Amino acid sequence: MALAAFDQIGVTMFCYQCEQTDRSDNLLLGCHSLKGNCGKDDRTATLQDILVTLCEGIGQYAVKLRELGRADESYAHKASYWVFTTLTNVNFNATSFQKMIVEAAALRDEMKQAYEAACVEAGDEPVELSGAAQFVPATGMAALLRQAPEVRVDANIDVLGADVTGVRNLNLYGLKGLCAYAHHAHVLGYRTDETDAGIEKALAFLGDPATDLDTLLAHALEIGQLNFKVMEMLDAANTGVFGTPVPTQVRVTPVEGKAILVSGHDLGDLVGILEATQDTGINVYTHGEMLPAHGYPGLKKYPHLAGNFGSAWQNQHDEFAAFPGPIVMTSNCLIEPQPAYRNRIFTMGPVGWPGVRHLEHKDLALVVKAAQALPGFTVTDPERTITVGFGHDSVLSHADAIVEAVKAGDISRFLVIGGCDGAKPGRNYYTEIAEKSGDDTILLTMGCNKFRVNGKDYGTVAGLPRLLDVGQCNDSFTAVKIALALAEAFDCGVNDLPLSLFISWFEQKAAAVLLTLLALDIKHIRLGPTLPAFLTPAVVDVLVEKFALKPLGDPTEDLQLAMAGA
Repeated sequence: MALAAFDQIGVTMFCYQCEQTDRSDNLLLGCHSLKGNCGKDDRTATLQDILVTLCEGIGQYAVKLRELGRADESYAHKASYWVFTTLTNVNFNATSFQKMIVEAAALRDEMKQAYEAACVEAGDEPVELSGAAQFVPATGMAALLRQAPEVRVDANIDVLGADVTGVRNLNLYGLKGLCAYAHHAHVLGYRTDETDAGIEKALAFLGDPATDLDTLLAHALEIGQLNFKVMEMLDAANTGVFGTPVPTQVRVTPVEGKAILVSGHDLGDLVGILEATQDTGINVYTHGEMLPAHGYPGLKKYPHLAGNFGSAWQNQHDEFAAFPGPIVMTSNCLIEPQPAYRNRIFTMGPVGWPGVRHLEHKDLALVVKAAQALPGFTVTDPERTITVGFGHDSVLSHADAIVEAVKAGDISRFLVIGGCDGAKPGRNYYTEIAEKSGDDTILLTMGCNKFRVNGKDYGTVAGLPRLLDVGQCNDSFTAVKIALALAEAFDCGVNDLPLSLFISWFEQKAAAVLLTLLALDIKHIRLGPTLPAFLTPAVVDVLVEKFALKPLGDPTEDLQLAMAGA
């Protein structure tokens, strides 16, 4: 169905799940038009809402089946994948969502039948579930799109109000990020009954959610607690499969030869590409959130993992156009492919764009052929490097020296400058914080926000580099574990540490991490560059009062306040 035809149905999208959302309408912040600022059209947005609703129904039946001793790990695994596809800048292909809706509806109906059968076997009367469990997706695109008012994230906002609707969506977006982290662990063969049950329970809660603001806020913190366990599971998966990261210098200038560029977050897909290109003469480069891969022994052992090319996700258009080989997107963050490279970009796993070749079953033959046919780099540029690989084991191996350096006054403060990068103005704030920080501070960076600060040599303090790159957003557990371990070493709470957090957010993984930090009662987080549109002023006031959450101000003043412990 063409967009014009969809418009004639009288349905438009509404989405405010990411930082780039439209803020021009003060009465209704968010993208509510034929196309969102991320590039997804209204068809795709509506189908994503329907898919999430079905996943919530899956959660409702999964909880009931678990109560009857009929737990099945495939429920959380499949639902996590489907929810992951609805994150910002992951899958833009409406046809893919039609297929996933059919699959999710079939699974939910199978689960309903299994639940009813299990009740009969146990001599119990089945409970008639409400909410998402009762939602019946229509047949055909036009009919599906007409269901938008039932499932849009602003459904019933005129009755519930913006505050309740916003906190409902804080729960949803935190769960979306959590599901993305869970999926990355699942594909590496890691899962736990605790996280499976937690995902099912959280989906079920959203399938028939509360309307009480306090209950919703409390549940959001429960999602934060669950996300901590999911991030711990993902950390175990990454280190269990690829080894413990070690400080590593990464080349950021190209070398002569055929080349493939790998972006996204999925380390397993990167290994697959490295395996497929062994002994072919093709060099593999990382991009964006793949940069920390170079610190893992199981990945750096490949001699043709040649280095990193480019920077954060929002610079794709220029950097992908300049890369002389095929590009593979393994997960978020994809933006609309441009003609300059559209015929040489591929997607894998949850990622999709209409007309872009998707590598089904992770068959990499086409990518290898494309790399062999394209020119690659014709010269080797002078070598430049940056250092990655400061995982929690590496940093905490120096814990005693760090504690002594703090006590001696050699280290005055730890500044966490991490999170998502983005294209909107204001993100130079993080660069200024790093550049204006004193020589007696340690800078911890993670996520693609690292590209705002990692182009400079900040020197050393107490025998350590002042800038410690602890990984990608998938490694957020590392930063939390370092903070908790230092608090234990100092015999104090995290909020009593000489620690300040300057966090940038963009999408739903960041929402999940924020909820984790709040669930750990970590206060005085400076969050920006703008606050989420789904958090109304009244809700922000609650978070400010309870957690001292701080919007960004002037970087010089904010840094002075942070250094003073404020």
